[in-house]
Amino acid sequence: DDATVAEIERVFLMLASDDSARVLIVTGAGEKAFVAGADISQLAGQTAEEAKQRASTGQRAFDAIEGCGKPVIAQINGFALGGGCELALACHLRYASSRAKIGLPEVSLGIIPGYGGTQRLQRIVGRGRAFELILTGNHIGAQQAKEIGLVNDVCDPEELEAMVLKVAGTMCKRGPLALQHAIDAVIRGGDCTLAEGLAIEADLFGVTSSTDDMREGMQAFLDKRTPDFQGR
Repeated sequence: DDATVAEIERVFLMLASDDSARVLIVTGAGEKAFVAGADISQLAGQTAEEAKQRASTGQRAFDAIEGCGKPVIAQINGFALGGGCELALACHLRYASSRAKIGLPEVSLGIIPGYGGTQRLQRIVGRGRAFELILTGNHIGAQQAKEIGLVNDVCDPEELEAMVLKVAGTMCKRGPLALQHAIDAVIRGGDCTLAEGLAIEADLFGVTSSTDDMREGMQAFLDKRTPDFQGR
């Protein structure tokens, strides 16, 4: 609902400036749903202007996820439909339980996805697959989602948390500034020409090459020890 969306934005804006948070994991409580989606009772009576404002608010919240500067992993433990799917799309990595169901069923309600689904899905799986999922409104299982690149990997429900924590643990050992700028390069580079994207990459390569973390990482490699990155 609207209150949940507002809380999502608040939390991710707060975590963006929390240096103690290296990797963020988003999941649902229990095993039934990752995020069930929007409150239909809120949508049923909305005017066009109210709907536009609601979409803009949701998009801003999910932009806060994608742009928080830290790796965000969606741990999809069950149904991720509508807004739940769109939330997962805003995360940088997606891992799913074999029981998960993912989709954008909005057209079955006479509306379209409004929290970024029409834009992020095609960037992840391609326009053809995005059209198929959006225009049919059908949901797909976790294995098919993996096959089309919608999720990174799938495992049994009881193994999902361990798999996600392993990936998160690996990233926690990497330079936090390098992670931040790598995310920035991929996101911004995906919205421009190759030449523009290469310029972004070169600029951020220069930025990361002037940090204490770079010097620590290089020296640790030469010393054959684990680097102690401080995010500076």
